[in-house]
Amino acid sequence: MSEAAVKANGNAANGNPAPVKSQLYNPNRQVYRPQSRYHGRRRSHRSLCCCCCFWTILCVLAVALLAAIVAAALYVLYRPHRPEFSVTNLRIARMNLTTPSDSPSHLTTLFNLTLIAKNPNNHLVFFYDAFAVTVFSNSVPVANGSLTAFVSDKNNQSSLRAVLSGSQDLDTDSFTTLRSGLKMKKGFPLQIQMDTKVKMKMDSLKSKKVGIRVTCDGIRGSLPAGKSPAVASVVDSQCKVDLRIKIWKLSF
Repeated sequence: MSEAAVKANGNAANGNPAPVKSQLYNPNRQVYRPQSRYHGRRRSHRSLCCCCCFWTILCVLAVALLAAIVAAALYVLYRPHRPEFSVTNLRIARMNLTTPSDSPSHLTTLFNLTLIAKNPNNHLVFFYDAFAVTVFSNSVPVANGSLTAFVSDKNNQSSLRAVLSGSQDLDTDSFTTLRSGLKMKKGFPLQIQMDTKVKMKMDSLKSKKVGIRVTCDGIRGSLPAGKSPAVASVVDSQCKVDLRIKIWKLSF
């Protein structure tokens, strides 16, 4: 028997345990680090949020695509067009601009307006509220009035008439602008602006009321001679229809 074995047996016999060899240190050995449960929960919550966002975006895109397909199908099937307006007659019964020495300049006006509202659609009906009408000359409001509410049926024309008047004091800038326009040889420029709301019906489909603005340019007026009203030139007049969609406090 070897000497080491004899010593081990001797130590065991004497009641002393045999010496244990120490483990060698390995610097490349990875240290055990237990994973936190909170870390795993945070990852699962993040994955769940990402999944929800993905499906939400996918649903929104699907709804938008479906709405676009329906709108395109309705457009191809019905071919909707905007309403059309045209000024057929504008008579100026009064256009008095006075400049008293002891008071501000004063303007009194009286207009008789006749226009045509046309619905070029075969499947669309327009329901108009009352119109607020204002007449401008060189951006200065000179008269105002209203048009009654009416219904424009499919592929139909409506003749509309309104009496517009005004009586107001003018500041220096407005007076100068109007007086320079009244001296034009071709007649002073006039613009008619009409604001209202309209609701559309297409077969069984109905829309909400939408604001529209009709602006008619290219009108030339002249001062009446005596008691006979002056007839404004509307040959070059054109009317434009714009939607007035409000988002918060903005209009487009």
